[in-house]
Amino acid sequence: MQSPIAPQARQHAPGRTRSAAWRAFAATLACALLAGCSLLGGDNQRDPTTIYAPDTRVAPDPAWPSVPWQLTVSPATAARMIDSLRIAVRPTPAEIQVYRGASWSKPPTQMLEDSILRTLEDSGRLNAVARQGKGIEGDYRLVMDLRRFEADYAGAAVPSATIEVNAKLLHPIDRQAVASRTFLVAEPAIGTAVPEVVSAFDAALAEITRQISGWVLASGGQHGQQPH
Repeated sequence: MQSPIAPQARQHAPGRTRSAAWRAFAATLACALLAGCSLLGGDNQRDPTTIYAPDTRVAPDPAWPSVPWQLTVSPATAARMIDSLRIAVRPTPAEIQVYRGASWSKPPTQMLEDSILRTLEDSGRLNAVARQGKGIEGDYRLVMDLRRFEADYAGAAVPSATIEVNAKLLHPIDRQAVASRTFLVAEPAIGTAVPEVVSAFDAALAEITRQISGWVLASGGQHGQQPH
């Protein structure tokens, strides 16, 4: 005797088939999306993350002048993608990704500010330097826009730690821009592993810090010697 539920089962079988097919499609789509996130270094909580904290130190150049004034450093600006804790890498000119399982201990703008402040403060070449609003009146103010902070392959087999900064030295008393310059440093890594790339960033940050610090002292010194 035929089971009484057989016709009902046959009646709903196509619906279950379509439902199963839809679930399979949704699962495939989700996997594809997750794979894309992984390629970009997605936020997979199960992946261990190594936090990198470059300790950049720059010795003063003997050619740097000593100046009789104080400097304040404004908070550096940058686009959100640049000023991220994720370590950016540019595999092709039109593509930005991030290294999976790796991050900075602080945003790149703060790394830049800290490096500039420490270098100028330890140099002993000016009366005082501090962040804007931190207790001193600056005779000059340094304003920086961080344009690039990324590992750029640029068609090579290994990336270069690339840092680009536009800097302006302002004279607040007469609201004059004393000098403006764009600095660009690209330090090749010795390999493609993240620790090797981070070492290249440390070297690039040290070099751009050296260039900006010397430029600030020289530009402010030249301006101070001019009649006002």
